Amino acid sequence: MKAIRKFMPHRALRQLGPGLITGAADDDPSGIATYSQAGAQFGFSMLWTLVFTLPLMVAIQIVSARIGFVTRRGLTANIKAAFPRWVMLAVVGMLLLANTLNVAADLAAMAEALRLVLGGSAHVYAVTFGLFCLVLQVFLPYRVYVRWLKWLTLALLAYVALVFVVHVSWLDVASAVVHPRLPANLSGNDMLLMVVAIFGTTISPYLFFWQAAQEMEEASESAPRDAAGVRKELRRIRADTIFGMGFSNLIAFFIMLSTAVTLHAAGITQIETSAQAALALRPLAGEFTFLLFSLGIIGTGLLAVPVLAGSAAYAVGEAFGWPASLSLRLDRSEGRGFYGVIAAATLGGVVLCFTPMDPVKELFWSAVLNGVIAVPIMVVMMLLAGSRRIMGEHTIGRRLRVLGWLATAAMAATVVAMLVTL
Repeated sequence: MKAIRKFMPHRALRQLGPGLITGAADDDPSGIATYSQAGAQFGFSMLWTLVFTLPLMVAIQIVSARIGFVTRRGLTANIKAAFPRWVMLAVVGMLLLANTLNVAADLAAMAEALRLVLGGSAHVYAVTFGLFCLVLQVFLPYRVYVRWLKWLTLALLAYVALVFVVHVSWLDVASAVVHPRLPANLSGNDMLLMVVAIFGTTISPYLFFWQAAQEMEEASESAPRDAAGVRKELRRIRADTIFGMGFSNLIAFFIMLSTAVTLHAAGITQIETSAQAALALRPLAGEFTFLLFSLGIIGTGLLAVPVLAGSAAYAVGEAFGWPASLSLRLDRSEGRGFYGVIAAATLGGVVLCFTPMDPVKELFWSAVLNGVIAVPIMVVMMLLAGSRRIMGEHTIGRRLRVLGWLATAAMAATVVAMLVTL
């Protein structure tokens, strides 16, 4: 009985951290918009993509986490050490641009969702959300801040609840996952474009940088350095990442499913933003469903915006040799560069909310940039993770190597398909 008591849920939850937060941040408002559009336009026909991408997403995130933990350095520092400086600067520059565009799109979606619920000015809400996220990152100690991010992952459960307040034919869902059928009014090119969008949304570079950096943070606290202790921590990383990415794709599955059984069934097939999806649900599924969807957008945005800005700060800080950690203090000069990048990315996103730029185009171009830079970064990560010079005796095994390279090949094919369809 004692052994059973020791394995309690709260102990298991304490082991979850970077993997859970990274996975939850993947379902940001821009991701919600993509999954909503897939459900509205294709019904059940795109559900298979979230099953297919899960093992690939798990593998590449485990690779990034292992690199951060074993080397005690983030991805940028490792790229800087192994490749020419111009390669590192090009990757960081594109990441910073893509993340800032994504921050802007997420803030705009959060502000519009709150405006739909409460009324008022979306611009005021965008500024408020931006400043709130910035204050949390700058002034909360790392351990407290991460605890807040863990709690924010619960906002995603709103999309699980959605499915249970509408009627779902689970037999049809299972059939569509195993044997998807393209709706008669859509072409194969339409399907290809949506697959590209889902892949680009699900496997994004900022997730690699964030999880590697968070494992670096964990390693700098009290992580063991002996071989047995490191192996134990790598098992913890694997479990955390599998849970986090599984949670991420499960939520994406429910978002796509809920819009398929409501919007697609009602003939509403064109959804371009997450707030538009929430508004379209209102007359079809009721006020409660609309409220759940809207609050989910806000909660996931509060989680994703700090991850986007933070991953950019880790990348830029390591590129220029600045101290890069959420444990740094602002009142000391060592933390000013790191927090300055967080402020620039967040406030840059706020400013973009006031421009006439189309939020849908912001999402599109951030997805394009993410897709383009993901492939070389994944190649670099796989080379680093298999290098004994970098990883010592903790290089990745055969199964992880196969899945990692398969994920890289799938993303490369996605980028080629995207460029062809453009």
